[in-house]
Amino acid sequence: MVKIDSAPLMRMLELQQLEPHQLEAGGILLGRRILNSPDVVIDEVTCPLPGDRRRPLSFYRGRARHQQVIDERWKNSGGTCLYLGEWHTHPEPIPSPSLVDLGDWNRRLREDRFEGSSLFFIIVGTHGICVWEGRRDSREIIILCQR
Repeated sequence: MVKIDSAPLMRMLELQQLEPHQLEAGGILLGRRILNSPDVVIDEVTCPLPGDRRRPLSFYRGRARHQQVIDERWKNSGGTCLYLGEWHTHPEPIPSPSLVDLGDWNRRLREDRFEGSSLFFIIVGTHGICVWEGRRDSREIIILCQR
């Protein structure tokens, strides 16, 4: 189960693309894996930072600034605050991943360093939020919830 605390949820919703002129936004998911459980808690998200590229139909997350946040949170938490995945917005009511998204998620599963056996991917649409889990071993990506 994935639990999203209210502060990161509200931050993602603040960046929804509700108007035609709004640009895609995104960032990383930070939080905790619950010991002896498959459950995770998303405590924080990053938002667009210098080095990111935002367009109406795409978001490219630059590496350096977000990695700096990951490193700081991990160090300050004594290793309990972890990189859990990625999030971004789509200008569609109920979001679904594009081929570019699926390719990026598969690349992250292959190349990113992370704790645990999976990463989580969230897309915030104009009327709904969807969460997917990508498995490291099989590269299988499954939808967990849609609301």
